[in-house]
Amino acid sequence: MTQLPIIERASAGCEGVPAESSANTTGKKVKGRYAFVSLGCPKNLVDSERMLGLLQLDGYQLVADPDGTDFVVVNTCGFVEQARAESYSTIREMSQLKRKGRTRGLIVSGCLAERQKEQLLVECPDIDHLVGVFGREEVTRVADRLVGHLDDQRSVFRPAPIRALPDTNRLRVTPRHFAYLKISEGCDRLCTFCSIPMMRGKHASKPIEGIIAEARELVADGARELIIVAQDTTYYGIDLYGRPRLRDLLLELEQVEGVDWIRLMYFYPMYIDAPLAEVIGKSKKILPYIDMPLQHINNEMLRRMSRRVTREQTIELIGLLRHHIPNLVLRTTLITGFPGEREDQFEELLEFVEQQRFEHLGVFSYSREPNTPADRLEGHLKEKIKERRREQIMAVQQKIAFEWIASRIGQTVDVLLDKAVPDQDGVFIGRTAADAPDVDGLVYVTGDGLQPGQIVRCEVVASQDYDLIAAPL
Repeated sequence: MTQLPIIERASAGCEGVPAESSANTTGKKVKGRYAFVSLGCPKNLVDSERMLGLLQLDGYQLVADPDGTDFVVVNTCGFVEQARAESYSTIREMSQLKRKGRTRGLIVSGCLAERQKEQLLVECPDIDHLVGVFGREEVTRVADRLVGHLDDQRSVFRPAPIRALPDTNRLRVTPRHFAYLKISEGCDRLCTFCSIPMMRGKHASKPIEGIIAEARELVADGARELIIVAQDTTYYGIDLYGRPRLRDLLLELEQVEGVDWIRLMYFYPMYIDAPLAEVIGKSKKILPYIDMPLQHINNEMLRRMSRRVTREQTIELIGLLRHHIPNLVLRTTLITGFPGEREDQFEELLEFVEQQRFEHLGVFSYSREPNTPADRLEGHLKEKIKERRREQIMAVQQKIAFEWIASRIGQTVDVLLDKAVPDQDGVFIGRTAADAPDVDGLVYVTGDGLQPGQIVRCEVVASQDYDLIAAPL
């Protein structure tokens, strides 16, 4: 999972997080000073940015250091055991700060709050207020109650809305030149290993016109790259329009002036056809990059996971995408050690990885999630078996990735510069179209007169593990 502690990024001078007094630009009297920690995936980050924007508009001042604040907000992740452990650790850290009198209050929001509800107040009694995933719009009311010493209502939980909440007026914490654009909320899939539907509710698409308005707002705020995120991107539009409309949405997004790159994340391997692939392949703005978690390839494992696709359909789909999208870069994620996974089924998965040669691939050993159907399946494996299988796939994938990275030496590529390397004059870290923020490789570029946010034409001159070294042309 991606961790983004806004406290630390603000203190490091992140462009998206105003420091100290500049954080409140509304002209209102400052109602209180607060710090913010965001944990989890980009979808959760969008929620964090929305809450930050609401607090700013209401007169609260974001600061980099929680020491001496009126309160701290921790927006948690509750997806898998490791993410929950990270959330609990952060809550305990801020609780200790509160007990020492170095912050007056603690608000916990997001997926862990939604999952545990009032039980979290029992487990962590120093929490003052809980805000569920869909209570985020009331974060300012919660802050008012905390600052005003009103504690008769300590939690705000709201049902998942029929229509996805708008994500306008965000205080962004990503670098100014890229932004996450969430096109829907929730998920209608019933994957047996996944707890997201119980935290995020059913799938709810935003109207196309609303997404376009948000895109224009993000571009006006400096974004050149829009990264499309959802729990299930390819399902977009079915609930609103009665059919998938991702293709139509992408055609509209292409027309937004000021957008240079559109990146696609979280494709479920269904509702993808040749017309959608052709739009991506022919576009000058939509990058030839798709993140499509597959989880497994063995038909029995796919059935037990309730993925609703087969090995044969998956291989056909990969072929369709590579046929219609020149120079396509595919990222996927897999699960090893799912309940009942036999050694021959794992070997089938390993062989699939060797054959398909994904440019980017991540592997998770199965995490047993309470109250999910997979938790009740027979055949749970020992941790050492799950981890050994994960390491085997990663060893194969590392060789594939290193060979692909090395093959890029001598190529001419566009590099979006993300930030300067501290204490190294003229050295910048950037990304190519083949690399999403935080999950893929980096490009190191050295040159004079460069600035973060520029797209620079470069020649790749060397590689180092998963990263590239390039020189401006």
